[in-house]
Amino acid sequence: MRIIDPKTISTKDLHQYLVSIVAPRPIAFASTIDEEGRPNLAPYSFFNCFGANPPTLVFSSNRRVSNNTTKDTLHNVEKTREVVINAVNFSIIRQMAVASMDYPKEISEFEKAGLTPIPSDLVRPFRIKESPAHMECRVREILPMGEGGGAGHLIICDVLRIHINEEVLDEDGRVNPHKMDLMGRMGRAFYVRASGEAIHKIFQPFSPVGIGFDALPDSIRNSSILTGNNLGMLAGLPAAPSEAEVLAVKEDEQVSSALKSKAPVQELHRLAQKELAKENRELAARIAWLGEYL
Repeated sequence: MRIIDPKTISTKDLHQYLVSIVAPRPIAFASTIDEEGRPNLAPYSFFNCFGANPPTLVFSSNRRVSNNTTKDTLHNVEKTREVVINAVNFSIIRQMAVASMDYPKEISEFEKAGLTPIPSDLVRPFRIKESPAHMECRVREILPMGEGGGAGHLIICDVLRIHINEEVLDEDGRVNPHKMDLMGRMGRAFYVRASGEAIHKIFQPFSPVGIGFDALPDSIRNSSILTGNNLGMLAGLPAAPSEAEVLAVKEDEQVSSALKSKAPVQELHRLAQKELAKENRELAARIAWLGEYL
């Protein structure tokens, strides 16, 4: 593997390795306002949610690598201690890219990017009408990470109010990721669209705990057919199938055919893999474990 020593590589190149590995990252489209009432809009992908009680968001406004200067967003939150974090979905990603450019502070990125400012309820910065969700925040603390180009300023925010477009909610009032259609940031010029086939539902109960990889029979753990993800699904089961449950699947026509093949264990694992793809973990386990009784 290639070894990267942060002490011997340029900050610019190190930055690209970091953002290419720590990805995808959510995007905070931060709306702020300066002490003279001038609005500013800028995206930040060093961003995440860090708690729900109190609801806490953190994003970082880094010093520019090229000339070690800071951005208008940092100045504004230092002066006003307020910010609105707007979600970025596919429909506004190109407008977000326009707003990411370094316009003079007297120029409104709302106007340049063709986005509509709407009043917030509790803070002075505007919300973005076209964004599917907005979070009005008060800045609790700003932590500088360094003084050189590329150094971050962690902006810790308390969420005061959340606005969500009803159109992205399902019948239970929860966010539907396909309707939300969020965008994530990768390295260099790459982004990812978090909807459609890119979204996978992985349901893993936390109680009771799973049996783990060490409880899988050797024939399963060393399978040439089952992948690490397949094994992970079996390892997440709360209990291994009983002997009676395993032997009962011999009556299945496909299982019976697999047992008559030249490589019955491998064929059983292929059948188990198909059931895992359909989230039928219990049935898949019974089929896979059958190889231990041959």
